[in-house]
Amino acid sequence: MANNDAAILILAAGKGTRLKSSLAKVLHHAGGRALVEHVVRSCEPLGAKKTIAVIGYEAEKVAEVVAPYEVETVVQQPQKGTGHALLVAKRAIGNAKYVVVLPGDAPLVRTETLRALIHKHKKAEAAATILTAVLADPSGYGRILRKSGDTVAAIIEELQLTAEQRELNEINSSIYCFTVAKLWPALAQVKPNNKHGEIYLTDAIGVLNANGETVLAEIAPDAREALGCNTRADLAGVDRTFREWKRDELMNNGVTIQLPETVLIDPEVTAGEDSVIEPCVQLLGKTKIGARCTIKTGSVLLDAMLGDDVTIEPHCVITKSRIESEVIAGPFARLRPESHVKKGARIGNFVELKKSVIGEGSKVPHLSYIGDTKIGTKSNIGAGTITCNYDGFAKYPTTIGNRVFIGSDSVLIAPVKIGDGAYVAASSAITDNVPADALGIARGKQVNKPGWASKKRRELTAGGSGKKSSKKSRKKAGTRR
Repeated sequence: MANNDAAILILAAGKGTRLKSSLAKVLHHAGGRALVEHVVRSCEPLGAKKTIAVIGYEAEKVAEVVAPYEVETVVQQPQKGTGHALLVAKRAIGNAKYVVVLPGDAPLVRTETLRALIHKHKKAEAAATILTAVLADPSGYGRILRKSGDTVAAIIEELQLTAEQRELNEINSSIYCFTVAKLWPALAQVKPNNKHGEIYLTDAIGVLNANGETVLAEIAPDAREALGCNTRADLAGVDRTFREWKRDELMNNGVTIQLPETVLIDPEVTAGEDSVIEPCVQLLGKTKIGARCTIKTGSVLLDAMLGDDVTIEPHCVITKSRIESEVIAGPFARLRPESHVKKGARIGNFVELKKSVIGEGSKVPHLSYIGDTKIGTKSNIGAGTITCNYDGFAKYPTTIGNRVFIGSDSVLIAPVKIGDGAYVAASSAITDNVPADALGIARGKQVNKPGWASKKRRELTAGGSGKKSSKKSRKKAGTRR
């Protein structure tokens, strides 16, 4: 059903005092996004005439979050209740025939639920239709009092409930669809007769009922869709639900997730068939994982791109990097932004990459730092190798060709190039280019002193009898005092 005769109005002006935060309520995150962003994204597929957000506290920050979705903003200042927010947005709503009203802190509501709400409202030609939910524990929420069938008699706030009405478990979600021509006259009759001096939208529902208009209820298929975020515990509960939905989505698409309750996955993450996610993994941002990959325990991937048949060993951190197919990384590897590991390469334990390219079939097996470096195909980087890319003022590149062997504990001081097929001897500090097929050696010549160790032991033994070894011999042994 087309909804180009409807406007969407998102109420996003409040601070959220119970969260005990200086951040606007709707800017708090759950499920990998700001609360208001979830609401906007659920509304987008409805095809409404326009979407409007009523903003107030931290208005500029809220407007910045919704701007990419082409949401029009209206400032409510001061904030005098939900009914007042509608009046503030009256001009923006314009000539829309219907208006769907949602709180900006109800992020779990789904598009199909909103579509059903609008459809029911239009079909019945109702003045108002309320999205409700049935909760096992409805405490803290206003209750729905029905006349008969789907018709609502009243919304009763919790403080006003009688003992009998407290047994009701159908609650108001604060999500509504109104017929605009009937809403404005009803709101005009609402008076701020409460201790806060505010105009409440629920009072407009009472006016509509009193005027004999049709007010309906539509029960949400999943009661969690009605949940708001008034406390930190509420935020945690909503986040838990989003994570559960996302894990279920991936598992339904052929991904194995071990101990799913321990795995954190953001909403835009994708993973291919037969991939395995082990416990305590975090897949964040826009991470994309290919088919038949294994992400092992404790790894954190943010905006990472993985090809097929990739294995990420335990406790790796991969950020904004690309890993091609058949790569093995880790354990305890760190790939910093703009790293690119090509097909079949190996990144070992305690290796850190930064803005570097590792060629096909090349290996950086362990204990190395590779920064601002391009490595060709089938090269081997020995343990403890460091590319010194920073001199305190600027970053410099290192280029390592194809089939290069870098001996352990080598230091490549950029800018420097190692040609194809070259060798670098272990423990070398390379400051000049090494030509193709050459051996680069840069270390002091070894000197052996026969008998030195036995002589030293005798001196130390004598020192233990009250004699001290000479300053000269201590210096030779490298001892410190």
